[in-house]
Amino acid sequence: MKKLLLTLSVILATATCAMAQQPDEVEGITDDNVKLEIITPAEPVVETEQEVKEREKRLREHNDDVAYAKAANSMRRGYFVLVADNIQIGNSGYRHYDISSNSNFVLVQGDDGIVQYALITGSPGVNGLGGWTGKGTVRNKRIKFDDNGDVYYQYQLISGNVNADVNITLFHNSKRAVVRITGGVPITMYGEILPYRDRAHR
Repeated sequence: MKKLLLTLSVILATATCAMAQQPDEVEGITDDNVKLEIITPAEPVVETEQEVKEREKRLREHNDDVAYAKAANSMRRGYFVLVADNIQIGNSGYRHYDISSNSNFVLVQGDDGIVQYALITGSPGVNGLGGWTGKGTVRNKRIKFDDNGDVYYQYQLISGNVNADVNITLFHNSKRAVVRITGGVPITMYGEILPYRDRAHR
């Protein structure tokens, strides 16, 4: 009995000592090796008016470069559309700004092409939209890049009722372009070149 009590006393004493130890001592962590890193919030960047203008200018130039590269590449591949935002009929005619880009365009899809204009007038025109639509085959394509970066794209649009020369100029560092269509009454469209490939040519 005395041996049992002695054994229990030793066990209780050992457990009490273990419980009396601090958790950090049990894990081998002391105050000396704990390192804290205090992060100071960064000060907000305050730009001057001139710095804001320069940053916005750089952003515009970057966006223009990207748009130009996409437009020029789509012309090189021969799958693009020029969507017009204004148009002039004749050599010295009135320039129409109140037009729909969805109805006024020059489309090239490989060897197929469409030229269409539709003015908001009282007359339905040949195509019933106040203008004219020409569909045909794209022939004699030529593309040229000048030293300034302007792109010249020329071709003939030919079908049973269409025989037109189409001359497109894409301006450097921009997706802005102008197209001159001759073979009848001259048509000049101003707008943007966008990559485009319709489902029929995928």
